[in-house]
Amino acid sequence: MKIIYYSIATMLLLSFSSCKKFLDVNEDPDHPLKVQESLILTPVELYTTTQIAAGYPTVTTSYWTQQLALNQESPNIDTYRITPTDVNNTWSFDLYPAIFYNLRTMISNADKKNNTSYSGVGKILLAYNLAVCTDLWGDIPYTQAFNALDGPKPVYDSQESIYKVIQTMLDDAIVKLNTPNTNKAMGADDLIYGGNLAAWKKFAYTLKARYYLRLSKAAGYNAATQADLALTALQSGFASNADNASITYAGSAKAESPWYQNTLPGAGGVVLSSYLVNILKVNNDPRLPILANPGSGGGYIGRTSGTAAATDPSTYATVGTFYGGYIDGNDSGSAAPVFLATYAEALFIKAEATLYKSGAAAATPIYNSAIGAHMDMLKIAAADKAIYLAAHATLDPSVPLKTIIGEKYIADFLSLEVYNDWRRTGYPALSVVQNAFKPYIPQRFPYPSQEITSNPQPQQSIATSTKVWWAN
Repeated sequence: MKIIYYSIATMLLLSFSSCKKFLDVNEDPDHPLKVQESLILTPVELYTTTQIAAGYPTVTTSYWTQQLALNQESPNIDTYRITPTDVNNTWSFDLYPAIFYNLRTMISNADKKNNTSYSGVGKILLAYNLAVCTDLWGDIPYTQAFNALDGPKPVYDSQESIYKVIQTMLDDAIVKLNTPNTNKAMGADDLIYGGNLAAWKKFAYTLKARYYLRLSKAAGYNAATQADLALTALQSGFASNADNASITYAGSAKAESPWYQNTLPGAGGVVLSSYLVNILKVNNDPRLPILANPGSGGGYIGRTSGTAAATDPSTYATVGTFYGGYIDGNDSGSAAPVFLATYAEALFIKAEATLYKSGAAAATPIYNSAIGAHMDMLKIAAADKAIYLAAHATLDPSVPLKTIIGEKYIADFLSLEVYNDWRRTGYPALSVVQNAFKPYIPQRFPYPSQEITSNPQPQQSIATSTKVWWAN
């Protein structure tokens, strides 16, 4: 796990990577037209963790799944107010130019040099972010999105076709990482695994399992078949918490964890939801003091979304410093990690897949291991872990999936996977918050206003209440 420093300037790659050779003009060695793969990788990894995994998409969906709450009057994002303008930056700056374009450039450059490590890692990062994009919007432009000279209005690919691209991309990445690299070795420029290609392969297989299981209820797909595919992939996936895919921030000025930045007092009153806090309290969950900082009264009180704003929001529990939460007088959260995938998640995927294939009895020990893996990641005392597992060791006999996803909801704290699981399974059974701006929890993001204006497509009229394809 790498500790890093960053600045906005280091992440602005587009102006460099978009340079093109024109005709046969000789290149000036002092002003190269192509950026080395190592100079693209670092900023793209940071974009992925800072702007995506801990950026607007995850902050927003953490409100919608009632892990976070906003101490503001309705209407706001906490009560489902989201507009096409709100998502412009995520689509038009973060995902398409900063991440997709630059990763495709890095992969292309690496392939020309037989630089298999950068090509393989680039494909894994591209697959991860492509999944984020299609999971939020459904159909998206991809196959025509980067052919600017062939026409400025690319059609949208179906979400099903994007998922096939993702799996093929991950397969290609694994092949690349199994091929000897004849060019520059990856090292400190890789902030996630420090150039450890074996770890990257485990990440690729874990993502394959995640995306296979995502289609467990998709039209034309079978849960048992998808479970088989996921279980096969997991055999080569994460094997311990040492395999977790994350970046840990240095904590100094301009190098703070994004969740630290997200929860500063100036962020508008970001606190924990009463839904989450009450689950942890009712279950006597030893993870509560790690996931949460207590309020000013010393206790753990969550905010009920949609209610009147508290005059003193300090009474509410906030995000714990382990995950980057701000607390006055304690800046340890500024040096927290951001996780892209964890061993605990892999075990929950395995438990769910085993449930589909072999039933609750076979899934139960894996489910227990998943809870244990998350507690180990948080360094919960062995005695406290044992007490909790003894009390929560069995699956609900009538709805065992509810139990698995209910615990995964805790272990995937502040992850987009919580929103994806809720849309896919209906768990946890969330209710619409009070004084909601819309009478439903959004099932997707609206298409960005800039995209609607510049590239009108039929899909852009889809309401945010409409489920994405795989959630049907």
